[in-house]
Amino acid sequence: MRSRDMQATLRQDPVGSHPRAVGRSGRCTRTPRPPPTVGDVESLGAFLKSRRDRVTPALVGLRTHGSARRVPGLRREELAQLAGVSAGYYTRLEQGQAESASAQVLDALARALQLDGVETAHLHNLARQPSGGRLSEPPPEDPHPRVLALLQALGDTPAIVLGRRGDVLAWNRAGHALRAEHVDFEAPADPDRRPSVPRMFFLDPLTRDMHRNWSEVARAHIAFLRLTAGRYPTDARLAELIGELSMRSPEFATMWAEGEVADCTVGTMELRHPTVGDASVTYQVWLQPDSPDHRLEIYTPDDPASADALQVLVGGW
Repeated sequence: MRSRDMQATLRQDPVGSHPRAVGRSGRCTRTPRPPPTVGDVESLGAFLKSRRDRVTPALVGLRTHGSARRVPGLRREELAQLAGVSAGYYTRLEQGQAESASAQVLDALARALQLDGVETAHLHNLARQPSGGRLSEPPPEDPHPRVLALLQALGDTPAIVLGRRGDVLAWNRAGHALRAEHVDFEAPADPDRRPSVPRMFFLDPLTRDMHRNWSEVARAHIAFLRLTAGRYPTDARLAELIGELSMRSPEFATMWAEGEVADCTVGTMELRHPTVGDASVTYQVWLQPDSPDHRLEIYTPDDPASADALQVLVGGW
């Protein structure tokens, strides 16, 4: 890897021009509100309803006899029948009035709703959430030394290390140049200044303009955030992030309400990079055994023109 300092080659925007795209959200004086609790981000009932709404009777082989329907998908009693539970019990479960649901019941609901493996795991995660539990400050995230050594060994291959909430914990020079050359290269070293990829996607115009398939990639970020919220329901910083984006980005709020959940480990980014122009790259996520919450994301070109663009990018520092 070249050792020239990238700072001289970066296009620097005015200080303070992107105050909310990185780090934690700002604070101001406002009327005190009750502290958020587990389930404020998403409840078991809300997820069940969102999945029920997308399953039509025809999809599961139910006859409707031509009667008018007031719901977009299955009725509660229809889903209960398919899952082999009473309509009253399912109604209480969706309304948050049932104390618990067994793994067998959850699996039956997942089959009736035609959930995939990731959605089924998310359903089980939501069912294990403590009712009315308090959020807590999570422990600090630090990349494992072996991950940093691997990052260094990748040389000119762009790569970044992401934490559970999408914070950039580390990046190599090529990864920084590809993903966010307008952000201070040293920012990931400071936990309070770490770039937040979800915030950048929805609150930073430069990041949005750089992605030609912004909507597709943005939905992938939301789907993974939802999965993470099910895994870590007491994470106060995660709840803060989702709440902030819901309030400040109507597009985030709309996409979040769709209820999609996925473990996005591979995909394509169609870029219009401010330095090298159009490029198409594939991202691949490698999970880390020493720190399973952390994801090493590596970017490879999809075609010769994109490969040339990446060579020009890394050749500039």
